[in-house]
Amino acid sequence: MTDVGTLGGWKRQSGDAAPVPVKMEMRRNLLRKLQAGETLFPGVLGYDASVVPQVVNAILSRHNMILLGLRGQAKSRLLRSLTTLLDPRIAMVAGCEIHDDPLRPICQRCRTLVRERGDDTPIAFLTPDDRYVEKLATPDVTIADIIGDIDPIRAARGGHDLGSELTMHYGLLPRSHRGIFALNELPDLAGRIQVGLFNILQEGDVQIKGYPVRLPLDVCVVFTANPEDYTARGKIITPLKDRIGSEIRTHYPATIEQGVAITQQEAWTDRGIELRVPRFIREVAEGVAFAARRDKKIDKRSGVSQRLPISALENAISNAERRALMRKEALVVPRVSDLYAALPSLTGKFELEYEGELMGADNVARELIRASVGDAFSVYLGSADMKPVVSFFEGGGSLKVRDDASGAEVVKQLKAVPGLFDHLHFLGANANDPAPLLVSAAEFVLEGLYAQKKIGRSDDRGFTAPERRVESDADIERLERLRKLKKQVN
Repeated sequence: MTDVGTLGGWKRQSGDAAPVPVKMEMRRNLLRKLQAGETLFPGVLGYDASVVPQVVNAILSRHNMILLGLRGQAKSRLLRSLTTLLDPRIAMVAGCEIHDDPLRPICQRCRTLVRERGDDTPIAFLTPDDRYVEKLATPDVTIADIIGDIDPIRAARGGHDLGSELTMHYGLLPRSHRGIFALNELPDLAGRIQVGLFNILQEGDVQIKGYPVRLPLDVCVVFTANPEDYTARGKIITPLKDRIGSEIRTHYPATIEQGVAITQQEAWTDRGIELRVPRFIREVAEGVAFAARRDKKIDKRSGVSQRLPISALENAISNAERRALMRKEALVVPRVSDLYAALPSLTGKFELEYEGELMGADNVARELIRASVGDAFSVYLGSADMKPVVSFFEGGGSLKVRDDASGAEVVKQLKAVPGLFDHLHFLGANANDPAPLLVSAAEFVLEGLYAQKKIGRSDDRGFTAPERRVESDADIERLERLRKLKKQVN
């Protein structure tokens, strides 16, 4: 809070304009942005044709709203970006805990101060960030945390009666007066606390325990929740749902292109090194999340966060960076094998169903990478003639590529495979490119052929001819358990 002055000076500067309620302020600024064609919510991608229009309608209607969506769908980011619809600064009574408007104070302290000092009342100014209050709902949250309570220590220090308004302890909701109050994971809030939100959502005021006074708060209330919990079977009180103006459902990126754009924006790639991340590597990393969201071995109710491809890409770049440092290469280019090395960043990002638990998280993650590579390969090289490459391996050829080998070393190995470099132009690579880039493209071709089961691959022998997999006793036992499980389900 800076630029402290007096109420009289503020009146002269503002022309004694009437206070504007926060929802009207947001509506006014939103209309201005729409007319000017400005970006409404910077950094929120993939929602322009779906979520954003619904949020705009809610704000124009002056509604409190809730965002329903699975984890990793930018709900918190969208709520925090609502501050862009607030004025650059507004005046408040200096020192007020609830940011009282000097022209219309509601707390006892500020009413007394303005009455006694008039135009000499000291004021301060609030920025949009000062006016945003966020709370994560947990079972241990109390009414005192959200609404407020009696503060006997304040009464003792000030010599006030316990019934005096001056002994109030304000919770987070009153402290967000004239701003935005965001409550994440609303269903996790205990039922008795949800009841405490009824008045603010319908009548626009709150009551603090022990005081015969209602505080007419000016606040925009927004929530987030998981759709599974936000049902009659879940942990939400139905009358509270009825009081929320708009219910808006978020979603994961609809296309690989949208996902790549989000990951490119969020992933930490500025490492202070010369780094090139090929487009096909970005799409494979993103495709892992898409494959996971449609895989039956992964729990759909918990979702697959957008943080999965972000973490995977960051980890793959780190593995490529480590290899480049070991081999003293100036250019860092991640390969598909670096995504396999990023398994630790994948396995904690999804919840497995019973069948997935039997397979193990690592095996499921490997299958997801393979499926993603196969999808990307079909897009880039689906029409390319790969018979010379496949024939090389079917004729007994093999290729063992070490993950930590330098680009120059691997290029020498790859040149032994006829026709492998003939189609790299589909991937944006050519013969004059640096060795690390050529290796990344060529390895993608081999991994794509393996994903489509045209060649084989094993950890000890590398790329080989496709072989019929010989099942071990453990595999046979696992498959038998799966057959019994499916039979029980049917």
